[in-house]
Amino acid sequence: MDDLVRFERVTCRYGRDPVLVNVDLEIGAGEFVGVVGPSGSGKSTLLKAIAGSVEPIAGRIRRASDLSIGYVPQVETVNWYFPVTVREAVLMARIDGRRLPWPSRQEVVEAQEVLERLGLEGLADRHIRELSGGQQQRVFIARAMLGRPRLLLLDEPTSGVDVRTRHDVMHVIHDLHHEGLAIVLTTHDLNGIASHLPRLVCLNREVIATGSPRQVITSEVLEKTYGAPLEVLSHGGMPVVLEQYPELLDDQEGAKVLPLREDHHEHPA
Repeated sequence: MDDLVRFERVTCRYGRDPVLVNVDLEIGAGEFVGVVGPSGSGKSTLLKAIAGSVEPIAGRIRRASDLSIGYVPQVETVNWYFPVTVREAVLMARIDGRRLPWPSRQEVVEAQEVLERLGLEGLADRHIRELSGGQQQRVFIARAMLGRPRLLLLDEPTSGVDVRTRHDVMHVIHDLHHEGLAIVLTTHDLNGIASHLPRLVCLNREVIATGSPRQVITSEVLEKTYGAPLEVLSHGGMPVVLEQYPELLDDQEGAKVLPLREDHHEHPA
């Protein structure tokens, strides 16, 4: 199998309602994929199905035999008042099944290395609630990286942060990808993030389209994805999405953009 993960007509549901329906999707080694779609479209469920924490009721998910996966949840789901330091939070991701409840010397060394890699080496003994939004996100990326994954999954990694922090977090993610790591992330930000990724998947329970931003960020595809007419312009060779209603929102840079922020998950974690 050449792909890291392959979905073959996969359907997943919570209770009686399907969340993903007949999904066909492949994630190759070293790919960088963004998943976009409205609230409740199945984006978080797709990541959980890739990770194996949600099992399909129909179809099949095939994974490479040697595949290791790191998962970064939405920061809104984290209890930042839990009494742990940055180092302790990262070490919580150490390999399950150890007989001792405390980390080995090698695990402490590996945790320190990954903190240094992500620019957190001076914060190891700080409580996680004392960090900035960008630092908090990097802590959970570090936590996911402790197991040396080949595939990193990130659920809304820039949700609720300002433009500067968004830039810093995406810089870290791009660096990891350039080192050969395959990455799949979900995002609501069509203009700020999705339009700059190599490959996008438009999802609304089923895969509406997949391809480069120029191929899938079109009025036709987005209307099928979001269920509303959306205008797409070209600026500097890049697609820019506008809403065809007066209720346009300003982002932090003052540009009129589509307000696609998600306010809830498809299903509680």
